[in-house]
Amino acid sequence: MTSDTRSPKHWLTQPIITPEADAAMEKFPRILRQIVFNRGYPTDAEARAYLNAKPSFDTDPFGMTDMRAAVDRIRYAIEHSEPIAIYGDYDVDGVTSTALLVEALQFLNADARGYIPNRFEEGYGLNNNALDELKASGVKLVITVDCGIRSPGEAGHAREIGLDLIISDHHHPAEGDLPPAIAVINPKQKGDLYHDKDLAGVGIAYKIAQALLGNEGQNNAAILNSLLDLVALGTVADLAPLTGENRVLVRNGLKQMRQTTRQGLFSLAAVADVSLKKVNAGHIGFSLGPRLNAAGRLKEALAAFELLTTKEPSRAGQLAQELNIQNRERQNITREMQIQAEEIAMRDDPESYLLFAAHEDFNSGVIGLAASRLTETHYRPAIVATKGAEETRGSCRSIPEFHITDALDQCADLLVRHGGHAAAAGFTVKNENLAILVERLKSIAREKLAGMDLRATLTADVEVSLTEMRGDLYETALRFLEPTGYGNPNPTFIARNVKVKNARTVGADAKHLKLTLEDESGYPHDAIGFRLGDWKNKMPSRVDVLFTYEPNEFNGRVTYQLNLKDIKPAGTVD
Repeated sequence: MTSDTRSPKHWLTQPIITPEADAAMEKFPRILRQIVFNRGYPTDAEARAYLNAKPSFDTDPFGMTDMRAAVDRIRYAIEHSEPIAIYGDYDVDGVTSTALLVEALQFLNADARGYIPNRFEEGYGLNNNALDELKASGVKLVITVDCGIRSPGEAGHAREIGLDLIISDHHHPAEGDLPPAIAVINPKQKGDLYHDKDLAGVGIAYKIAQALLGNEGQNNAAILNSLLDLVALGTVADLAPLTGENRVLVRNGLKQMRQTTRQGLFSLAAVADVSLKKVNAGHIGFSLGPRLNAAGRLKEALAAFELLTTKEPSRAGQLAQELNIQNRERQNITREMQIQAEEIAMRDDPESYLLFAAHEDFNSGVIGLAASRLTETHYRPAIVATKGAEETRGSCRSIPEFHITDALDQCADLLVRHGGHAAAAGFTVKNENLAILVERLKSIAREKLAGMDLRATLTADVEVSLTEMRGDLYETALRFLEPTGYGNPNPTFIARNVKVKNARTVGADAKHLKLTLEDESGYPHDAIGFRLGDWKNKMPSRVDVLFTYEPNEFNGRVTYQLNLKDIKPAGTVD
């Protein structure tokens, strides 16, 4: 790969709305018409359903394969007072899934308990020792959440020791037979007719709760509503696309968060300096989620599970403080690891289409974050791994052009275990197979990516004049696009040939950029550019900007600002 003089990022603007769609949505503001059209809703009825976050398909949980068998077995366990273990994962999706199903079952008077494996001692997913311990403690039924779909051996072990198993998971199943279990609930499995395939693990746990509780009866409806805050937390933190049913669940979950009685959520929001009355998906992704994740990354996730389920205010406050401290520690470790991982990857093979860095001292709890930063910085799939005495555990992040889990599937003969999504995955490999694994993955990446224009693409919804950007546009139109995030991004705009009136750096190490921009009518706009501080010393007098538009509250006063995603000198050819 050779360097070039083009802009580091490619800007793309969505196709202009068709005349038919423009006429159909004539009652909407011009900019909103274009944004909604870009999201795939070309008629008035479809646009209103989207903006109101109403499902356009059947969401009956019994539409999922094996849901009836799972519910029948769970009800039998409840009726016969059989102990039930909810076996989760140590990330936010797994912790919220575990908390949700434990609470739903306890509401039904079940003997239910949560079990979350230790990342460092047990690793991801089911393991035989844990199943043996659960069996010895009297557990009769294990329900997995956010894991298990790629654990056929462990599922077979559960059967051998007489432990009934229900698997619920949202990860892609491996090719071939599914794990042997009483029920396998995963809309991605072959033959499953449920419409929405993109539910997070916590979303599937919620569907199980729906199937058990139904929507009849005031008490049942109340408990289902009370669980939606957990659904919002897990879905957003796991980067599940905020489309389809996820969008409906998270919209309602944010509403529930604003009126929650969950003590742990109050305490968590307090240490994160988040107002629950105004919480949105961004607060989950950047403030609440990382603190919940910190427990599982550095120690064990039981603290996060306890925080979300405790009724004791003092205990919730203590746990929230512990997670806040761990999150700061995690941030420091991550920064150091990112620097070291980049040095290793660039030193070993700087021209590779897939970046790889492994070290004995890397903390396995944060290798995924380091891989994310490598991918973000160099726009290449990246793997950062912890090398142990016998095995290496890797975390992968990728770009849209390269499906990382498919690549790992092609290396399954070398791996102890693996799994994930198109953009993120993990694996364990014996050290004797590590070198050939890395070479094979790099070969797959080279074959797939060679010849491509590998630059991050920033897609804007529409080009605008800054004159059009006003607070009433946000309040009457843009806020109805929430929740925004992965799969349903914030609306993004391009304004060209904008005058720079003032520029200064802000934040630690002058990393961020604060601008005052002026449009053709002389109207000033405040702008913030996170991680764009380097522009201060090379700022031209006029620029093209790509940005989102957002409210900014300070000392009780709400103003509106451009949140800059990229800057180019005015007139730059992409």
